[in-house]
Amino acid sequence: MQVSVISFTKNGLELSKKIEKAFGDWQIKLYTKYKIEGLENSSSISYVTQGISEWAGEQMGQKNALVFIGACGIAVRAIASYVKDKLQDSPVLVMDEQGNYVIPLLSGHIGGANDIANILAERLQATPVITTATDVNRRFAVDLFAQKNGLKIVNKDGIAKISSKILDGKTITVAIEEGHWDGVGIVPEQIEIVDLDSEIEKDIVIKTENEMDKAELILQPKEYIIGIGCKRGKEEDKLIRWIQKSLEEAGIFMEQVYALASIDRKKDEEGLLRISQRERIPFYTYSAEELERVTGNLHESEFVKKTVGVSNVCERAALYACGDGGRLVYEKHAEDGMTIAIAKRKWSVAFDEI
Repeated sequence: MQVSVISFTKNGLELSKKIEKAFGDWQIKLYTKYKIEGLENSSSISYVTQGISEWAGEQMGQKNALVFIGACGIAVRAIASYVKDKLQDSPVLVMDEQGNYVIPLLSGHIGGANDIANILAERLQATPVITTATDVNRRFAVDLFAQKNGLKIVNKDGIAKISSKILDGKTITVAIEEGHWDGVGIVPEQIEIVDLDSEIEKDIVIKTENEMDKAELILQPKEYIIGIGCKRGKEEDKLIRWIQKSLEEAGIFMEQVYALASIDRKKDEEGLLRISQRERIPFYTYSAEELERVTGNLHESEFVKKTVGVSNVCERAALYACGDGGRLVYEKHAEDGMTIAIAKRKWSVAFDEI
């Protein structure tokens, strides 16, 4: 994920440089409205000539994380027109220009703003100001649970209902499709696991089928992993059209996709990174040695092996990302310098300690 940091004063600009230095392992892009001589020639800092709201809209459209160094009011006014859906909004944070506090404003759980705030605070010796009720009360957060387990939230209105019950101290009943929970993790105190076929009223149902159950919240597993290869510099729009075409042929929807996977040579492939960020799905890459461990009836190519060190990228990457129990549901297809395959993973859920 790209983190776009914008400053408005000299102190704010200096803090943004500290952020960039402290996060060399992140994709950080610096922007500023503070005009100083020679800035237009800087390769690391972009001067923003447009309005802040327009800038924020462009960043949110690309699903970048936004960090405003300044007053909360500036950020609120800038993003107001672009806030749409808690499942899709970009993470937005604010820092004061002295670097004392980090405040997640938007998409704390699903977008990851709370996690970003905590990491920023740790590395810059700042104080994270977390306001999410389930976090400050150290209670089970169902949206975070869904995200960590690769589950699609079918009815987002159910999130608030479940959280309200949790915060009221009530017990939440959770029904999980048989064979997809093996007792991993510590079940939170307020969670009671019940049988899917029981007559007990269920608050949360986790299962594959697309039918609506009588529950406050329905969660469905994202079961599919897309293995993909492409020529260097392949345009994002061509890649996404290729992915969408392949998914349609396989009878799969994008919201059912758990991750993208490829060889490690593609870890910085801009088009794939952008798709991963926009669709909010992880992009995993593996070495040729790791991909070579995958066995089965695969479409091999000596030319590919001479080029990248392994005879097949897309099928091997999809299967490797699945782990044990994965199987191909859409074998290798190639077009215009792109290859794709789709595998179905064996899904399961686990609980984390609060």
